[in-house]
Amino acid sequence: DHIRAVAMIIADGQLPSNNGAGYVARRILRRAVRYGYSYLSFDKPFLNELVPELSNYFKESFPEVDSQSDFIQKVIREEEISFFRTLSQGISKLTEYFNSKPEGEIPGSIAFELYDTFGFPIDLTELIAREKGYTVDLAGFQEALNEQKQRSKADAKKDLGDWNWLVEDAEENFVGYDQTKTKTRITRWRSVEHKGKTNYQMILEDSPFYAESGGQIGDAGELLFENGETIAIHDTQKENKLHILTTSKEPTSFDGKVEAKVSERRRQWIACNHSATHLLHSALRSVLGDHVAQKGSLVTDKSLRFDFSHFGKMSADEIKEVETIVNQKIREGINLTEHRNMPIEEAKKMGAMALFGEKYGEFVRVIVFDKDYSLELFGGTHVPNTSQVNLFKITSEGSISSGVRRIEAITSDLAWKDLNQKMEAFEQISDKLQRPKDLVQSIDKLLEQQAQLKKKVESFELQMISDAYEDLKSKAQMVDQNVFLIEKLSLPHADAAKQICFQLKDHFDSLCCVLGYVANEKPGIAIY
Repeated sequence: DHIRAVAMIIADGQLPSNNGAGYVARRILRRAVRYGYSYLSFDKPFLNELVPELSNYFKESFPEVDSQSDFIQKVIREEEISFFRTLSQGISKLTEYFNSKPEGEIPGSIAFELYDTFGFPIDLTELIAREKGYTVDLAGFQEALNEQKQRSKADAKKDLGDWNWLVEDAEENFVGYDQTKTKTRITRWRSVEHKGKTNYQMILEDSPFYAESGGQIGDAGELLFENGETIAIHDTQKENKLHILTTSKEPTSFDGKVEAKVSERRRQWIACNHSATHLLHSALRSVLGDHVAQKGSLVTDKSLRFDFSHFGKMSADEIKEVETIVNQKIREGINLTEHRNMPIEEAKKMGAMALFGEKYGEFVRVIVFDKDYSLELFGGTHVPNTSQVNLFKITSEGSISSGVRRIEAITSDLAWKDLNQKMEAFEQISDKLQRPKDLVQSIDKLLEQQAQLKKKVESFELQMISDAYEDLKSKAQMVDQNVFLIEKLSLPHADAAKQICFQLKDHFDSLCCVLGYVANEKPGIAIY
């Protein structure tokens, strides 16, 4: 029952996590793992081995499990491996307490430490405690948890002033998909106190500034007032569907018309990275399989970050293939097709990909770069043609949690800058090696020579230490049945002095030794 529930949740698109439906899957799985660990003496992953049998059993009635059987098994296995570490640490901590207190109640502070430090769920602590005849101070646990939350809130607290209305009942619209500058009015403003600093927030009647959402950062730019004053806009955030502009400078007057101008170059870079994210998503599904689903993203003017469901490190060939596909789509110069306010059911019939866990309204925006390649429900700003992305380069790929990988990449000017820097470094290395025909072969040869020289140096150092030891033995003086040795010498490294002292100690029954030495041009002293 446990493995069936977890497998079907994963097949439906939800990975185990710390919140939402993912937390349900994680709790079910961990409870089963814990019983196997405590009562069946399983100390290695075992539940994942049931997946093939399960997928075969439900092949007809729930084919999704069978089609994703390998992926589901890998997800569960990684989750088991992770929890076995947590389990052993948590149970060890609990066992210490049980041994020190034969009966009674587990304090809330210990339950919270297990939860906060070791990732040990409170319900599991309760379960184990009951089996041992203990209770858990849940009130104390909750108090410690609340204190932590209050500390977090205090760190993030903002003192928001009341809105000062300038235009009552104004329609506050976002026009940034079509315009990057417009003449408009400030409808309301307020001051914001945060960490000792005062900022000012404004809402425009018609705003070209895109507010941070869907993984894309908010626009920056400026407001030009009729009196000639210019105010820099640092960020745009969304609150209750409002596009809120933030500035650190209070305008002389909030009244009158203003020209709102988005930083076009910055917007262009953001659009390049956002469109590249869509191209990347489709390329990953093409290379790795249809199990790939977006699990998060961050799009800025500097780079893009894309989190996706997949198990196992991507190979160098897979990364290269994904890059090749994305750059091919960039060179094809595919025009953006955009459908705004499309009924969501109609969008799904088109084949638009919806993100698991995202909340969509009755009407959605669909972004299409070739209906047979990339078609997604999404907001954000994009380039009108993929050729404007210019160049796409993956900078890193790695794991961020169980079953979730992360790719970071750059595009456009920054990708070319990175490429040029690498080419410059390549040219410098080639020059230093006198431009060999095969650069890699030449470097391999150098490394081989370095390894051989290192062995010769180590052999020379050993001989040097041996000679120093023999010389010191001959200089040792016996005084009242004790051996005294005070000498100055040169050594290849500081550890050699310690090594010589131990050798002398093994040779002489009673030794007092003081060695002053110079190793790698640094003085030192060894006393035994």
